[in-house]
Order: sequence, then structure tokens, then C-alpha cells
Amino acid sequence: MAIEVITRDCTALGDAELADMADLSAATAGWEAGMLSKQAEEWVLVSEAFDKNKLRGFVFSTLERIGGTPSLVIGVGCVGRVRNRSSILRGLMHDQFHKALMAFPDEDVIVSMRMQDAGAFEALADLTDCRPWPEVRPNGEERAWGRRLSKRFGAASFDDRAMIASGGSDQLLFDHETLKATPAQDAFNDLQAESFIIGWGWAMAEFLDKFEKPAG
Repeated sequence: MAIEVITRDCTALGDAELADMADLSAATAGWEAGMLSKQAEEWVLVSEAFDKNKLRGFVFSTLERIGGTPSLVIGVGCVGRVRNRSSILRGLMHDQFHKALMAFPDEDVIVSMRMQDAGAFEALADLTDCRPWPEVRPNGEERAWGRRLSKRFGAASFDDRAMIASGGSDQLLFDHETLKATPAQDAFNDLQAESFIIGWGWAMAEFLDKFEKPAG
């Protein structure tokens, strides 16, 4: 059976759905239903991925303009530790890109998320000019984007060269353990417990055109 992805307004989430999300994250991030309920109030959309009618992944997100630029801002997300986790992640991101195309047709969209493990970079793997990236020094414009995004995520401090932020996350990250080698691993080696990486890249208009239909 194919992965089924459903995206809806966060206001449509009920206690049963929030409890399922808490159960999914219990072994890793350890988010409780009460905390996830508060996240549902802060974000606009939620995507849920099901395999054989069982929840295997979810992500909260918002589509907005940051300084006039189309933006897909990804909040708390979790992919279950199952063998087909990459397929689940692709399904979730497919719907994120579909919604971005519907909201911003014919425009390039910046996609960003918070992470503490390089595995989450798999969600950004198909984007253009991902940052931070090994042996690539961000230029002035990219550093400025890092500062904008850190402000959007409510970080207390931010290193605009390493894209490392601290404060304000409360572990509200994108939780995904990849099965693939990740070139960006070095950026996370010395990351402190209270810090997180702001990862981002560009979904170009021609890239988004491939996601005209939802994941299903």
C-alpha cells in the first residue's frame, strides 16, 4: 500500500490525532499531546503520513512572506523510525511543495526548518543552495537570510556564518533519522544541547512545477 498523506488546517486536529502524534514521537523527541496542541495553535497547516492506516510521520508548517519573499516555514515534525522512513519523508515534503506551489505559483520559495541532527537535511536535499553546507562559506545575502529566519523562529542568538541558533526552540525541531549518508554532518558535530541549526534552501519555480498534484 502506498504512503497516504493528508494536509489540513491545524484547527482540524482533535485530541485523538494529537495523541497519535505524541505516541509517534515518544521514543525520540518525546513531545506530549499538550505541547503539540500548542503547536497546532502556532502553525497553519499540518501534514500527516500514514502507512496501512497507521501514522508514520507528521509536520507542522506555515506559508507566508518574509520581507516580501515567498516562504515555507516548517515547524515541529517527526518521521517514525521505520524502514520506509525515506518514503514517508518524501510524501510529507511532496505535500509541502504542493502547497507552496498553490500559494506562490511561478515564484521561487525559500524553505526553512530547525534541526539538531543532520538527518533532517534529507528533507531539503532536492533544493537549491542549501545552507549551511560543507566547505561553502555563506555570502552576505545568505547570512542576512539566516538572520531573518532565526528571527522568525524566535532564536535568542544566532551565528550567521554557521547558521547555529540558540534559545527559543524548546526542542521544537524537525526530527528525522536518515538512512543515508549526509554531507552536512560536520555542521552538527559540536552542536550544544541548547542550540540548533537553521537549515534552508530554495525551491525554485521550475522545481515546484513538479508538485502540481498533492501526494495523495
